[in-house]
Amino acid sequence: MALIEAAGLRKAFGDFVAVDGIDLQISAGESFGFLGPNGAGKTSTMRMIGCTSPVGGGTLRVLGMDPTTQAAQIKARLGVVPQQDALDEELTVAQNLAVFGRYFGISRAELYRKSGPLLQFAQLTEKAGAKVDTLSGGMKRRLTIARALINDPSILLLDEPTTGLDPQARHILWDRLFRLKREGVTLVLTIHYMDEAEQLCDRLVVMDHGRIVAHGSPRELIRTYASREVLEVRFDVPDHAQKAADVDGLADRVEVLADRLLLYTHDGDAALDALTDRGVHPQSTLVRRASLEDVFLRLTGRSLVE
Repeated sequence: MALIEAAGLRKAFGDFVAVDGIDLQISAGESFGFLGPNGAGKTSTMRMIGCTSPVGGGTLRVLGMDPTTQAAQIKARLGVVPQQDALDEELTVAQNLAVFGRYFGISRAELYRKSGPLLQFAQLTEKAGAKVDTLSGGMKRRLTIARALINDPSILLLDEPTTGLDPQARHILWDRLFRLKREGVTLVLTIHYMDEAEQLCDRLVVMDHGRIVAHGSPRELIRTYASREVLEVRFDVPDHAQKAADVDGLADRVEVLADRLLLYTHDGDAALDALTDRGVHPQSTLVRRASLEDVFLRLTGRSLVE
């Protein structure tokens, strides 16, 4: 069953078109991602789904309801994790859950029953009595997710959930989201990091300038738009375009970036051997598997994180 359906969905701010006629369907139990750089239209789409921004055009149904006329009913069944945590810093961890739960009309007895398991899920049981302003960034993020689950939502919306976290905190958060996914919670995420999309998403859309430029599973997208391996070569030159002729014919496709050349090929080591046989010796080389970063570069002509 599709929990979210959009057809020709649009959003404009004056003359600026943030979301330019996108179509999508998100199914129950799915972990679905919107991948793209800042300004691609991800957050604007999420705000329309979350009923915090009116639909600008096209049609949108969330949980079978129309956000234009049934926003309150939809919000009651959503959990939302915004980019900024927006926690009550002067309250304790447990108090944050209790106060937020009251917005949904949850009784104190029910909140007491729910709080323990949610704090355990967020690995914050020992911090229940601590004020939020004493927590680390990763702890605050996990508390925000726990708070978003207080109403047993049908859909959990997460807007760039790990932005600003250090690598260890990101991986802890990934583990929490994996657990939710295994429990059948429908996750809808906007993502800025390619590795996160590959780790968390069953299916995703790549957005650029308000449009969907590709969709599918991470594996499908890599198979369709990139090669199995990538050979990265760097030279001590001010402009790598002048070295493109040195690698001509060694790969299925070559991308010229400011600081390196990317050779897309089935066998990166073989391409490197062929380059060496030509008497070409780069300053540094790297053979790696293709990623969603390469997909985005192929589709848009620029790096995902520009």
